[in-house]
Amino acid sequence: MKKLVYQFRITLNVVEPPVWRVIQVPAEYTFWDLHVAIQDAMGWLDYHLHEFRSDKKHSSSNIRIGIPMSEEFDTPSEPLVGWDVELENFFHLPGDKMYYEYDFGDGWLHEVLLEGILLREKGVKYPGCIAGAQSAPPEDCGGPGGYYNLLEILADPYHEEYKETVAWLRHHAKNYLPFKPDSFCIESIKFSSPRRRWNSAFGNKRQG
Repeated sequence: MKKLVYQFRITLNVVEPPVWRVIQVPAEYTFWDLHVAIQDAMGWLDYHLHEFRSDKKHSSSNIRIGIPMSEEFDTPSEPLVGWDVELENFFHLPGDKMYYEYDFGDGWLHEVLLEGILLREKGVKYPGCIAGAQSAPPEDCGGPGGYYNLLEILADPYHEEYKETVAWLRHHAKNYLPFKPDSFCIESIKFSSPRRRWNSAFGNKRQG
């Protein structure tokens, strides 16, 4: 049987202009695997919790997929366990979409749109990023409002908070210096192993 690839458009549209990436991942990926690919493609650092869900807003009818918070992974109030749920269970046809929230404090909400289901090309390494635009906001900058405030400060070297903000970026988020919101370098994207990321985060637990 021919192996398939899912092509997703990931859009962070809580900021303007939107930050987006088009990525291709193996169709047999789990939601945990997709989480790692999104982190790497967007430039996030995986410092915070995340969750996939079927609707933008939180509701009792939402399907939630992510990381359980309790020791028991089958607690009713917990989301489905991301590494136990395969993408093909929820993504069937181009146009299917879900939402991915990263960092519940800052609330970085992404649209995850399935653009196509393709045959895997010989010699091509997956996952991969084939297009994109804009830099993701720095970690822990305070959500959309904090991000716009940060951009305003960085645009004005005479701003009273300019030196403090640059120092914060240098020590807290040095990966973002110099920060250029309009920049995007596809060659700089490196994808991590989902299993190694899992072992690093949950090495004392057994992956399903």
